[in-house]
Amino acid sequence: MKEAVLITGANGLVAKELAKRIGSDYDLRFLTRKKKNPNEYEWDLEKGMMDESALDNISHIIHLAGANISEKRWTAERKKELISSRVDSAGLLLKTLKEKNIQLKSFISASGINFYGTITTEKVYTEQDPPGNDFLSEVVVLWEKAADEFKEQNIAERVVKVRTAVVLSEKDGALKKMIPPIQYYIGSPLGTGKQYMPWIHIDDICGIYEFALKNSAMEGPYNAVSPQHATNADLTKKIAKVLHKPLFMPNVPSFVLKLMFGELANAILEGSRASSQKIQATGFQFRFPDLKEALQDLLQSK
Repeated sequence: MKEAVLITGANGLVAKELAKRIGSDYDLRFLTRKKKNPNEYEWDLEKGMMDESALDNISHIIHLAGANISEKRWTAERKKELISSRVDSAGLLLKTLKEKNIQLKSFISASGINFYGTITTEKVYTEQDPPGNDFLSEVVVLWEKAADEFKEQNIAERVVKVRTAVVLSEKDGALKKMIPPIQYYIGSPLGTGKQYMPWIHIDDICGIYEFALKNSAMEGPYNAVSPQHATNADLTKKIAKVLHKPLFMPNVPSFVLKLMFGELANAILEGSRASSQKIQATGFQFRFPDLKEALQDLLQSK
């Protein structure tokens, strides 16, 4: 009999790709706001309600729910939503599991590489480093604290926190947004272009979740970031090279991005490197550790 795995954030890029990858090995269930398929179960965070049958005989939860950080300007209301979608969703799961007296083998939660702060430095951050002191690091600290509750309250035997870098996929996210300007000869680096952009191929982030699910020795935080570091300018130039397009335009000035995006612009204009050594020490092997090869894989059909 297959172990049951519940995935939140069912409509997100990682959830969809991960489901394809592990679907034959597990009894997969999804929490979603609107049920469309038999293995989907509805929940409503505002009402604090969920279909409890999603948790029957469950062994693992992969918590990927969370409003998109870069989708809208960070108004006070949006900031609350960014936190609530991650923290309150975990809280509802924890409360329901406790009420049903269910213990998990593992609770595996998405997290963010912005834990270390939205700054550009020459430091390479490891999981031993403390959090930063800006809004995004606050979001990640609260997110991880909500995940840790599952272990502290004896609901999960172990908790894994996957500190995710920018996920590269031609289907969604940052790369999808960067492709059209480059194809139409108006692409260029953002700000100075010197800010580091921790990145990971979609196959590798899904691989890390699968590895964490199957490797019971994994516990705590892991930087889900490719071993090869790149700046925003590196990424822009390599996309252009793989697409065989020249870059004519000057860098987009920082003040333009700040006018367009407000405080969110900081997340675009700043970034530092993070180490992948801890996840590699578990035995996990990246399929795409090299940026150019990762982009070729994603864009060669373009």
